[in-house]
Amino acid sequence: MGKLAVKQYLVGTVVAAIGCMSLIALILTLAKHNNLELPPDIQYGMVIDAGSTHTALYLYKWPGGKENNTGVVSQVLVCDVEGPGISSYAPDPPAAGQSLTTCLDDTEAAIPTSQRRSAPIYLGATAGMRLLQMQNVTQAERVMDEVTKTIKKYPFDFKGARILSGTEEGAYGWITINYLLEGFIKYSFEGEWLKPKGGKFLGALDMGGSSTQISFKPKDPVKDPTSAAHLRLYGFDYSVYTHSYLCYGKDQAMKRLQVYLLERNNISQPVTHPCYHQDFTLTLTLDDLYNSPCIEKTGTFDSKVSVTFQGSSNPIQCLVAVKTLFNFSDCSFAPDCAFNGVYQPPVNGNFFAFSAYYYTFDFLGLAPQAPLPQVNSTIETFCKKDWATVKAEHPGVKEKYLLDYCASANYMMTLLQEGYKFDQSNWNNIFFQKKVADTDIGWTLGYMLNLSSLIPPEHPLLITGVQQEQWAAGVFFIVFALFLSIVVIVILCAWNPDY
Repeated sequence: MGKLAVKQYLVGTVVAAIGCMSLIALILTLAKHNNLELPPDIQYGMVIDAGSTHTALYLYKWPGGKENNTGVVSQVLVCDVEGPGISSYAPDPPAAGQSLTTCLDDTEAAIPTSQRRSAPIYLGATAGMRLLQMQNVTQAERVMDEVTKTIKKYPFDFKGARILSGTEEGAYGWITINYLLEGFIKYSFEGEWLKPKGGKFLGALDMGGSSTQISFKPKDPVKDPTSAAHLRLYGFDYSVYTHSYLCYGKDQAMKRLQVYLLERNNISQPVTHPCYHQDFTLTLTLDDLYNSPCIEKTGTFDSKVSVTFQGSSNPIQCLVAVKTLFNFSDCSFAPDCAFNGVYQPPVNGNFFAFSAYYYTFDFLGLAPQAPLPQVNSTIETFCKKDWATVKAEHPGVKEKYLLDYCASANYMMTLLQEGYKFDQSNWNNIFFQKKVADTDIGWTLGYMLNLSSLIPPEHPLLITGVQQEQWAAGVFFIVFALFLSIVVIVILCAWNPDY
């Protein structure tokens, strides 16, 4: 056999071997493989809670692939804005926008740069702005315009600033609680999202500065359509009773109580306030008392005139005065009534009471739960103390909060017992909570959950994989085929059969 023939034979043999190796590698690659979805990118969203007494910014995140068109949302951070609620900036609207900058800066730093432009941000204003809107529409619009201008300066996907209705505020609070307690959806041991079978839903009791809300799932259908909220979450529909009482938030109730006591006394003399502690005095101007649409103004008066309230530590008279803030008669839906003629079905199931409810009952050592007799005796004992004793026992509490705990506790107990009809039989169904699963209870998370259904889900990336042994064998044959290819090149280039 000549040298040329030998060369041709060797090259042919190596090429055949390369073909066999390539075929084997191809078979190993295609014979058995698995498809795997890569986890979607994390998406971020923000909600600014512009309340009546303060503002807070909440940052949330959820996987880009959503469950039945609703994001599985978790809280990343909360930033409390310094200063009062945005409605307080009505005389200086630009200051309302400026107040948000520190929290917006902090939140921007917490979101990856690549995610900021796609992160939606919403501002929801509640009862404080609802009251300002009642007083002066132009001022309310200017405040909302200024906060909008400020938010638009940041690299977020601004979705709008609006004043929420009381019904929305109550419904979103209900969503928050039941989402955190896995009432809508739960992650199974099999790694699947499931709707809990026979799950019980908790009611929501929210107490803000200017309004208060009650929301729950009644046993029977809601009779008054104006008190029903219809929601769709994780592919299922829910109907909830909810009602918001404007002017019945803690701060407005305390102001209305002061006015009630003032109008039954001589303004030139100190006004006895049975809910304030003995030896405590508070001086206010008439403008301080009557500067709210929740207060009915009778006649004309000099707004600069001062009035002094003097505490008497009388819990019985305090409770009597508090009850005058409610109208427990005149209801066309009797017996299904709360107060002020408002329809309410019988309360059903367990409830979480949060916001001002929690802070008041926690201060008194009654959170998350305490028997009704203990609650009543604790409030009575606290209300009987003089001001010096109260300050000595609570040196770390600011006086502006300390002075109202007696009045607010009696107010909340009247609302819960005589308004909402909680009694000895179901009092233990109320839990005074601030957080669940390290997440603040409030309307903002429910708002984010509801709005996340409007954000398009990301489509997961699909990859194909094989078992490790199969992958290693395939790599071996591919490398071996590459080596033989190099041998062929060397033979063709280096071996000249003519020499």
